[in-house]
Amino acid sequence: MKEIFDSFSEIYNRQPEVICFAPGRVNLIGEHTDYNGGHVFPCAIDLGIFCAASRREDRTLRFYSADFPETGVVSCTADDLTPRHCWADYPIGVIRAFAAFGYPLPCGADLYFSGDLPDGAGLSSSAALETATGAALRELFGLPVTGQELAVLGQFAENRFIGVNCGIMDQFASAMGRKGSALLLNANTLEYRCAPLGDAALVIVNSGVKHSLAGSAYNDRRRECETATRALKAPYLCALTPGKFERRACLIENEICRKRARHAVYENQRALDAAKALENGDLPEFGRLMNESHRSLRDDYEVSCEELDFLASTAQAFPGVYGARMTGGGFGGCTVNLIKKEAAQPFTEAIKAAYLKRYSKIPEVYAVSAGDGAVCLK
Repeated sequence: MKEIFDSFSEIYNRQPEVICFAPGRVNLIGEHTDYNGGHVFPCAIDLGIFCAASRREDRTLRFYSADFPETGVVSCTADDLTPRHCWADYPIGVIRAFAAFGYPLPCGADLYFSGDLPDGAGLSSSAALETATGAALRELFGLPVTGQELAVLGQFAENRFIGVNCGIMDQFASAMGRKGSALLLNANTLEYRCAPLGDAALVIVNSGVKHSLAGSAYNDRRRECETATRALKAPYLCALTPGKFERRACLIENEICRKRARHAVYENQRALDAAKALENGDLPEFGRLMNESHRSLRDDYEVSCEELDFLASTAQAFPGVYGARMTGGGFGGCTVNLIKKEAAQPFTEAIKAAYLKRYSKIPEVYAVSAGDGAVCLK
């Protein structure tokens, strides 16, 4: 934290009043179900983004990120929150969301960001940035905002300001994570419960294929799901059980929309089954469901890519791996692997060697732990 303190002082020539941290997340199962009214099963991880902030006497807002130093200090005012067409649009969007929800800033502020989440890897660096901003604003101005409200504000910013029609999973995990546990979240009601991960290691492998949800087919997938929902005359896709879906699937005339709906319905059931498996300590069953999830994301939802498929299939064949799947929105990013602890190191070495042989590059591998959600450190 001293490095954050010193860097803020160097950039702004004064000391920060607050320093907050918000984690990234990895979703263990339940992908593309949150915006379909279903369940997700993410956990916050011990990688994330710090936000240091201090109030100003005028209406100026200044933003600096140690992860994007080439941008320099980005400025606007609390009365002119228009896009700057760079990373700073995320915190600007959060400030706009605060104002829209009845929390306009009384004055300007200087904000400094730094983190260890790889950008574009599918570990929700954007949600961590939004949540860190929200947590810092809450502390800086003494706003009565709960953790769940931080998640809602972050999602609002991403939907309305950034233009990604995402669900609430990423922001919720970043704001509400619990150490040592994953969160089974009903994205339709925001009801959730914690399930301890037990004696297993979480290893994330970065394909190095950078994804961008705003510039990808993410919004197309959501539109395809909405088309299927209308055809089924359902309130949302995940209101259907797999049995009900199969009896009514013929109502979806478009084959692509039918495949998207099939993934959402079955993935929602997998998330529910996975939570029960984890609560029962049945890690092999949890892993089997992870493997099924990847196949569905590859074949029905079509958001995987060659590199992710290679990483998942290689991991699934490795001794000691319970399950492996792509995680996040897709079109690149990472796989998440649930592994016996004693197998984590040999797996890391083997997956690096296999990827190097296939793609002539060594992937980044992160051994992570399930951590707490956003926290104020100063």
